[in-house]
Amino acid sequence: MRKAHYHFLRNVFVFISMYYNCFILVFSSPSPGKNLLPPSDASALLDFKSKADLRNKLEFSTEMGFAFCKWQGVQCSDSSVVKLIIENMNLGGVFAPNTLTRLRQLRVLSLQNNSLTGPIPDLSGLVDLKVLFLSRNYFSGSIPPSISTLHRLKTLDLSSNMLTGSIPFSLNGLERLYYFRLDFNRFNGSVPPFNQSSLQIFNVSHNDLAGAIPMTPTLSRFNTSSFALNPRLCGEIINIACRSTQPFFGQPTITGRPPAPAAALSQTAQLQGGVALSRKGMIQKHKRAALVIGFSLGASFFVISLICLAFAARRRHRSQKGEITKMGLEASVTGNAEAVMRIAQENEELEEKVKRVQEEKQQLQVVGKSGSLVFCAGEAQVYTMDQLMRASAELLGRGSMGTTYKAVLDSRLIVTVKRLDGGRLGGTNQEVFEGHMEAVGGLRHPNLVPLRAYFQAKEERLLIYDYQPNGSLFSLIHGSKSSKAKPLHWTSCLKIAEDVAQGLCYIHQAWRLVHGNLKSSNVLLGSDFEACLTDYCLVALATPSSDEDADSIAYKAPEILKFYNCEATSKSDVYSFGVLFLELLTGRQPSQHPNLTPDDMIGWVRSIRGEDRRENRLEMLLEVALACRVAMPEQRPTMWQVLKMIQEIKEVVLFEDGEFNPNSGSS
Repeated sequence: MRKAHYHFLRNVFVFISMYYNCFILVFSSPSPGKNLLPPSDASALLDFKSKADLRNKLEFSTEMGFAFCKWQGVQCSDSSVVKLIIENMNLGGVFAPNTLTRLRQLRVLSLQNNSLTGPIPDLSGLVDLKVLFLSRNYFSGSIPPSISTLHRLKTLDLSSNMLTGSIPFSLNGLERLYYFRLDFNRFNGSVPPFNQSSLQIFNVSHNDLAGAIPMTPTLSRFNTSSFALNPRLCGEIINIACRSTQPFFGQPTITGRPPAPAAALSQTAQLQGGVALSRKGMIQKHKRAALVIGFSLGASFFVISLICLAFAARRRHRSQKGEITKMGLEASVTGNAEAVMRIAQENEELEEKVKRVQEEKQQLQVVGKSGSLVFCAGEAQVYTMDQLMRASAELLGRGSMGTTYKAVLDSRLIVTVKRLDGGRLGGTNQEVFEGHMEAVGGLRHPNLVPLRAYFQAKEERLLIYDYQPNGSLFSLIHGSKSSKAKPLHWTSCLKIAEDVAQGLCYIHQAWRLVHGNLKSSNVLLGSDFEACLTDYCLVALATPSSDEDADSIAYKAPEILKFYNCEATSKSDVYSFGVLFLELLTGRQPSQHPNLTPDDMIGWVRSIRGEDRRENRLEMLLEVALACRVAMPEQRPTMWQVLKMIQEIKEVVLFEDGEFNPNSGSS
């Protein structure tokens, strides 16, 4: 009995010893090294990849266990991420909030030269951050206030994005700032009085900044290249005198409206003459019609009088004047008669146009009682369907997708209303239409005309956009009927092409949608003559049209024309962009573009533009257009690649002109 008890106790002791050793082995094993990360850093990197790396470019793999410090671009110290350098990866997603900001020990963050979109998130959690490179992406929105709280920051580069708003004065509190670039964005407002003694590299060029540059000791150290391409800046630093704001001839100064920028594009637009829509109120149609009728009657009476006088004069002086007088009088009478006929024809067209608008408006008023406007996500309901139907309307044009009107509401708010063609969208049910419009209504970009609201009831479908005051790119390129416009200056072509490419990149990369109907009439000019896309993403709901004109057909990619029911793709958008770019460079409509070899095409463009100087610049732009117009879709570049090529050409040009020197206060 005692022996059995002994063996029992010994077995219990052995079991306890084995359990204890296992416990020590599992919970007290030495650290395998510094390649392990705490779970918080690991999950932060994985969360960032899930939102930013939509193309799966980053080689982050959970198969490597917890050795995340060996991941691409990750550097650690004491098992914490201190540097994250992910550059030139074409990530194509968003920098989501509450991801990398959880890396509490992060000191260096570089995400430059990718395709990240959306706003820059709150970075206040990165209290140890010293270097921040976010340049060459598609970040939009304003600079987040949290950046001003990163007091250890020495390098801040947000250049070559689509950031807007004013430059925060609070950035002046970053006392350690050494390298600071905001160039190639869309900032407005004034230049803050930066005066950090540590600041050695500074650039705010190529924005829309205005006013006098502060004469601080720090800003005075930089030359004009740091402020270039801000047409409304002035001051001693850039040797441009600031104009007085006193009223001119007693006229009151309008506050809150700075003078229009003297950029190359606005200058070109002014020289084209007659291409911008008047910003004044629309003259009442019946008054204008009455004036035209009155003028027509007066002109008719005048011509009849001329005929009578001419007949009498010809009888008195037939022997003296002979056949020369006869020919001259006949030409005079014929010319005046043609003028009267032209005026009468224009009057008939005007009356028919007004009548058509009134009839269609009456139809919409009946339909409008059976539904209501649906405002897109985030939009405030500032007017009703009833107010929209009571608005004064002006026909702007008819296109492949429907008819477009300018509507002036009682509040003096001006909107653009597009009445979609029921025939082309007849096969789309209400649920599909609503779902698609919700997606399209969420697109917000400086180079897209925003969709604010939509309406559908029975067979009627309306889209409400912001009104763009300066007309279409088609009018800018080709001028009015009475005047033939010259090709735009190549710098204006470059600016417009970049704007259009920015908008297309946003549609393709941020939302995985396609425009599908890109042409010069669907590119509108905003208040600052920025190019904005309209009619985007509607083709997905429409049936193919068989009655398009030659120019509309010329915009279409070969694969779309070959297969009648082929859906538009991002590569077919690239083809249309190439056609549009060539239209910009030549001033010729797409149906007039010859199918030549690249060398012959260069000669054709040169002959049209008549430019001998700076041929290399023109050739660079033309090469981009021709690369987009390649017949095989897989051989065309992506819009992201096209945009990068355009931006590289722009920087080369600015460098050659001495307007932008990356080695002189800019990099």
